[in-house]
Amino acid sequence: MSRQPRATTLALVLAVAVVALQALLVPLFAGPAANLAPRDLPIAVAGPAPAANQLAARLEAAHPGAFDVEVVADADAAIRNRDVYGAIVLGAEGPALHVASGASPTVATLLTQATATLGQGKPVPVVDVVPTDADDPRGAGFGAGFLPLAMTGLIAGILTFLVVRRRAARLVALGAFGVLAGLTGAAVQQYWLGVLPGDYLANAAVMGLFALAVSGAVAGLAAVLGRAGLALGAVTVFLVGNALSGVGSAAELLPQPWGAVGQFLPIGAGSTLLRSVAYFDGNGAAPAVWVLSAYAIGGLLLVAAGRRGLTRPADQVAPSDSEPEREPVLVG
Repeated sequence: MSRQPRATTLALVLAVAVVALQALLVPLFAGPAANLAPRDLPIAVAGPAPAANQLAARLEAAHPGAFDVEVVADADAAIRNRDVYGAIVLGAEGPALHVASGASPTVATLLTQATATLGQGKPVPVVDVVPTDADDPRGAGFGAGFLPLAMTGLIAGILTFLVVRRRAARLVALGAFGVLAGLTGAAVQQYWLGVLPGDYLANAAVMGLFALAVSGAVAGLAAVLGRAGLALGAVTVFLVGNALSGVGSAAELLPQPWGAVGQFLPIGAGSTLLRSVAYFDGNGAAPAVWVLSAYAIGGLLLVAAGRRGLTRPADQVAPSDSEPEREPVLVG
């Protein structure tokens, strides 16, 4: 086969591959976004036992599979502990809805709409127990801020593998990136943009762990699988992880089991952990800490055990890469 037909065939194969990838990516991103709905969303009812139990049963019957309702004594404590997203509190003047827009503005809006009829013609009062930051009332800044963190983590992992040759130096580079990314990211979001509340060092630690989890996982996969590892890391950690993260809504609003799967990927776990630390004093943070730590530690171990770099064709290997040059022998 001549070069021209071969090149044409290769171009057609590449075009088909890219279109096939597009066909997979569109439903991956658009599917969850178009099907946001509560799925076993944890909420609570607080109030006198007979009335509270009856309301909990009514909610589950009226919205089968949508809500996971429990009766609690202290609604606000359950919300602050991240046990539930919101609660209906029964009082002498009627029901009131307590929400936490800091956990998810989307869920807070959804619960407000779903409970509007409980007032029997009267507006149901809404109390925001854990509100979003005053400079980010709709939570858009929080969600948008995670994409750059994931992108830089991906880039750092790729460049560390491609540019840094020695394993020990790679570990140092990844560790330094994690620390600097955390300190810088928290400073930008908290002091510059003002979209993130909470303690600066705690937020920086979360972002640093997230950055190390992403960069370490990508570099580690590349260290053991080469180019295939780079592709696997980019697709799994970044593309799939971003689509299933629920960072702009909530994991319980995504089609299942994908919402739950997203919490076992770095972006989903990272956004959950940052919300827990920034808004809820670390409550509900343990599962996300374990997930991110597993990615970070596992990635570093793979880097330490993996190859030094991509294998180059034999005709491109310099003499210094294969065997040392010999000094010329002078014959006298």
